Amino acid sequence: MYDEEDMLMLSGIQHYMFCPRQWALIHMEQLWDDNRLTTEGSLLHERVDNPFYRERNGEVITIRRVGLASKRLGLYGFSDAIELHHAADGENAITIDRHPGKWMPYPVEYKHGRPKKNPCDEVQLAAQVMCLEEMYGIRLDSAALFYWATAQREEILIDENLRRLVVTIAETMHEMMKDHTLPPAEPTRQCRSCSLKDICMPDSAGKKVSSYLKQYLYEKDA
Repeated sequence: MYDEEDMLMLSGIQHYMFCPRQWALIHMEQLWDDNRLTTEGSLLHERVDNPFYRERNGEVITIRRVGLASKRLGLYGFSDAIELHHAADGENAITIDRHPGKWMPYPVEYKHGRPKKNPCDEVQLAAQVMCLEEMYGIRLDSAALFYWATAQREEILIDENLRRLVVTIAETMHEMMKDHTLPPAEPTRQCRSCSLKDICMPDSAGKKVSSYLKQYLYEKDA
């Protein structure tokens, strides 16, 4: 169990899965820069993140920007949306003050682009599920990712492999934060879409200082 002062942002687990160095630059060094992709993503979440939003469609209620936390994982944050599905019985369900009866929560995370080969979105969603389970003492088997580029929802099974991955990454993030360890730059294809590329400078990874100076200083003065 982690203390409140040691809690890390839940959204950071997605950053870590995309690139550990990106996570460290954002969450340890407090560095940030925007590009087209991050700006479009921010605009999307302005439409989604309304904590006062309520929508009822038959037996389903949708609430936005729900606060989540897990002392076991040491993570806190928000879910884009949680659908409340009417539960016929009280087993593995929750109660909501404003809505009588029993409800089964179903987290939905909105993403700007398309499904990725890297499971970073799935890991973030699973972390949200595990926070919700700890808060209410329930067990959830699935949740969903909605991608705006495809306008499709993908149901994600929250299995044991995904849960173990969440625990492992959360523990690693806490260790890195405690030691204040900045991972070295390792250039990959993902660097091209990263908004922190100019801050991280992955192209200089492994280069000698003389080579770096020649490329970034001498050639610019020529």
